[in-house]
Amino acid sequence: MTITAPASRALLLLTLLGGCAVGPDYRPPSAGDLKLPQSFGAARPQTVGEVDVARWWAAFGDPVLTGLVERGLAANLDIDAAGARLRQARASLRSARGGLLPSASVSGSASRSIGRDSNSVFDPTTGQVIGTSGGDTTIFRGSFDAAYEADIFGGIRRSVEAARAGAQASEADLRDVQITVASEIALNYLDARLAQARLAIAERNLASQDETVEIVGWRVQAGLVSSLDLEQARQLRAQTAASIPALRTSYVAAVNRIAVLLGEAPGAVTATIDPVRAVPIAPAALSAAIPADMLQRRPDIASAERTLAAETARIGVETAQLYPALRLSGTFGGSATNIGDVLSSSIGNLVAGITAPIFQGGQIRAAIEGQRASTDAALAAYRSAVLLALEEVENALQSLTAAEQREQALIVADEAARNAVILARSQYRAGLIDFQALLESERSLLSSEDNRATARANRATATVQLYKALGGGWEGAPMPATALSSAERAAATMTRP
Repeated sequence: MTITAPASRALLLLTLLGGCAVGPDYRPPSAGDLKLPQSFGAARPQTVGEVDVARWWAAFGDPVLTGLVERGLAANLDIDAAGARLRQARASLRSARGGLLPSASVSGSASRSIGRDSNSVFDPTTGQVIGTSGGDTTIFRGSFDAAYEADIFGGIRRSVEAARAGAQASEADLRDVQITVASEIALNYLDARLAQARLAIAERNLASQDETVEIVGWRVQAGLVSSLDLEQARQLRAQTAASIPALRTSYVAAVNRIAVLLGEAPGAVTATIDPVRAVPIAPAALSAAIPADMLQRRPDIASAERTLAAETARIGVETAQLYPALRLSGTFGGSATNIGDVLSSSIGNLVAGITAPIFQGGQIRAAIEGQRASTDAALAAYRSAVLLALEEVENALQSLTAAEQREQALIVADEAARNAVILARSQYRAGLIDFQALLESERSLLSSEDNRATARANRATATVQLYKALGGGWEGAPMPATALSSAERAAATMTRP
């Protein structure tokens, strides 16, 4: 192709424009745009000492809980799926980057002609004499094709920018799943330990109520009280016994859920959790960080922000379709009766082509407008994610404060109920009070013991929810194998001892 002087100047101008990229340059929204407050409303006093937010579960001082959470982070199937999606996004990024580079392909062939006389051998594709045949002749042909699209208006670069932001969003999604898995294992573990505690309370009270039924029975036989007292004692005993199967069901459900979160079949961790342990004591939760720190830590917010960046870059991808595109292509090929002469005999051509849209029925501008709308939706989703995170932290702080206050009050109530039962039984045996007073004191004791155990678990649960709301737990999680490429897995295998 012969390029005239005006055409060469046009090509030079288009090449110089290659440094620009159409579409808006992304700028993350500021704290003011996000309506981010300076501090949380539900303020808490500063605690003594530091809690490792990256491994907050270790602060509970329960080795069983720590082991289960770390097993889950290494084997959970939702984490594996998120890791595979991250690997897919990274592969898409590498594919997008490939659009910035030239493409090339090579081909070759060999054909054999059969004849008796010595004749000139022509290459049918070029019409050139490439040798003479004195019988059978083999003709070798080879060609090399190359193409390159100059990214003059930055459409390809914007697609790379979008793919990079998409990969970063996928990594943040993985981290968010890791936080969720760690907190779900901890919450179900607390439910299992609470069910054990409540079951022990119910069984202990059942034994005490059996003793009460026996005492009342003796007093009925002696004619000291009516049969009404005995029936009321039997009713309370039956109600306590009826609560035991439900508590066992709650325990089994929590343990089975933990097994599934660990990527195991239900029942796989029953032997690990069956030995009775007290509900873990919640650590002194660290005071809530300022909202700006929370914004940097939470992966779900990072994912929403990276999604906004990707959608913004795609505006440039669509806008670039309005402008001309320069494509260079070349073909080089040759043939010879000797394979070593194919390269030296090759000839080729180089073609430069410019294409530009003239009439598309408004499709390109409609696509741009649609992408701008998609970007606006991503911005709204990002702002919503920030507000939701603020809400979760505020609620978690308030829940933790309320749980602590409730537990302190119930500790006093439980101690009073224990003393009341001791006094009531002694006075009932002495005939100083009627059975109704004893019955009410035993009911109060069962309720207060159950409420105290529940309050302790609720405080631990509120602490877990606060750590989750603050975005803690993903820093210490390992990268799943499904997120690694084949080369990375092979390298990791080679480095293992």
